Amino acid sequence: MEKAVVLLSGGLDSTVCMAVAKSKGMEVYPISFNYHQRHNIELEGAKKVAKFYGVKKHLIIETNMEEIGGSALTDSQIEVPDGDFQHGAEDIPVTYVPARNMIFLSYAMAYAEVIGADHVYIGVNAVDYSGYPDCRPEFIGSFQKTANLATKAGTADGRNIKIETPLQDLSKKEIVQLGSKLGAPLQFTHSCYKGGEKACGVCDSCKLRLRGFAEAGVVDPVEYENM
Repeated sequence: MEKAVVLLSGGLDSTVCMAVAKSKGMEVYPISFNYHQRHNIELEGAKKVAKFYGVKKHLIIETNMEEIGGSALTDSQIEVPDGDFQHGAEDIPVTYVPARNMIFLSYAMAYAEVIGADHVYIGVNAVDYSGYPDCRPEFIGSFQKTANLATKAGTADGRNIKIETPLQDLSKKEIVQLGSKLGAPLQFTHSCYKGGEKACGVCDSCKLRLRGFAEAGVVDPVEYENM
């Protein structure tokens, strides 16, 4: 059985990504991050998703990205705005966390190299996304080339660890449909940026999620303060 490291935030996209890896027959090794994010409640969802799939190990890395700040998700002085998800191609919202996916993918590549995994799954999306540069195909392709040159697996073992992005070209509607089809435990997921016990229903992430479920004709199993 092939091994795959899965970046698992506890959100909708990463959970569906985990379900895709499982559907491919992969032995999954989820990796999550406590980067002192405002919405660290998502980690509780990640733990439940990992338990649902009966993984051998769920690795949780702690890193203090709030020391860098610069994002509404890591800096308490920057408010999470109510969203409209209608960003232009070059708009990068205040919820962007500087270099987050570059940092997380580096950890995932290191972990994959150590456990002998040939795949790293990440739920980035370039269709219904919030304008983050580290979710774009150009970044993933560039990082893949860098990882091939930066790892023992790629330079000495002839074993390039492939970054898998199964959700890259899907709309949020299609992601919800795929997750439902694969039986992903969507009831455990947290997508809200504000980090309350209940999802706010008004931030960018909540609105994208709600629209996706509505267009898919699927009932969202999580509770909201505002619909």
